[in-house]
Amino acid sequence: MSSSAANSSHNQQEHLPFMRRCLELAKLGQGTTDPNPMVGCVIVYKNAIIGEGWHQRAGEPHAEVNAVASVKDKNLLQEATAYVSLEPCSHHGRTPPCSDLLIKHKVARVVIGSTDPNPQVAGRGIAKLKAAGVEVISGVLEKEAQFLNRRFFTFHSKKRSYVLLKWAQSSDGFLAPKSKNTQAPVWISNTLSRQRTHRWRSEESAILIGVNTALADNPSLTTRDWPGKSPVRVVLDPKGKLDPTLKLLDGSTQTLVITTKDNSKEFPNVSCIKVQELSFEIDHLLAILYDHGLQSVLIEGGADTLNRFIQSGIWDEARVFTGAVNLGDGIAAPELKLEPTAVEKIDQDQLHTYLNPAQL
Repeated sequence: MSSSAANSSHNQQEHLPFMRRCLELAKLGQGTTDPNPMVGCVIVYKNAIIGEGWHQRAGEPHAEVNAVASVKDKNLLQEATAYVSLEPCSHHGRTPPCSDLLIKHKVARVVIGSTDPNPQVAGRGIAKLKAAGVEVISGVLEKEAQFLNRRFFTFHSKKRSYVLLKWAQSSDGFLAPKSKNTQAPVWISNTLSRQRTHRWRSEESAILIGVNTALADNPSLTTRDWPGKSPVRVVLDPKGKLDPTLKLLDGSTQTLVITTKDNSKEFPNVSCIKVQELSFEIDHLLAILYDHGLQSVLIEGGADTLNRFIQSGIWDEARVFTGAVNLGDGIAAPELKLEPTAVEKIDQDQLHTYLNPAQL
């Protein structure tokens, strides 16, 4: 908890319900605000909510703007408290500074979940509010606010994409049979689980697979089963083995091919990034994604790629489906050797979620 919150004479408990509402609102922007954070704002007058809003889409009004606009009697703002899950911005981007808006309406008090890790903000919004005579309390549900925007915080604080690992394994621990007759996935998880995966894709900046998975399954890696944007597709192709006819190379969605060969003429619909062999080390790969502004990446396979991330220790979250299918033999699924932080049953499938304790 920040010192301003700890030293405040105000009881933290009184702020919790309104900050929780801010976080609920903020989450409504999941998958649409990238590269901006998800932010919710609630305006309270005499312990009653008189306005609320959230940042709905990058380039559109921020949460504070929408919340202030929803207040019918603007005169009440001078005696109101604005709750906001992330520090109000202080700089001119595609929209004006939200701290200026709150000052303009003479909002009496601002309660903040977390400061902003973006160097363009990073405490400046709070400083501007205080300089204008606004009472500021920060650090209310700070950990929850930071976890909600863990992609944004990782990108700005660690200078890399937030890494999510995802795979489906059979009940006896295999990702796929050792051999198959068709260039298509062997489905282990059920329809509902696959739909969940497509929802996850819509929430992330990028999705990444290795060349062997691309050749074996010929996946599209889009959000066909869920409304929302498809992530940037990233394919690792160290030896230049990709087939130009693959769905991944059709140009329907932005795609990056990271390879040691200059095959830009062969793949005119995608961006080919020629690198040295050394650049396939995990930290180098993440540096490439960071340079492309990709705040998060969903690693969907195959076994070698997943295991390399696990062995490097540079991953943040893992989501593992265990299906009812028994393969008997095949490509062994990765092992995390951790206790899951959450377990969910999806029809006959089990979904285990893990957080990497080394990255918390």
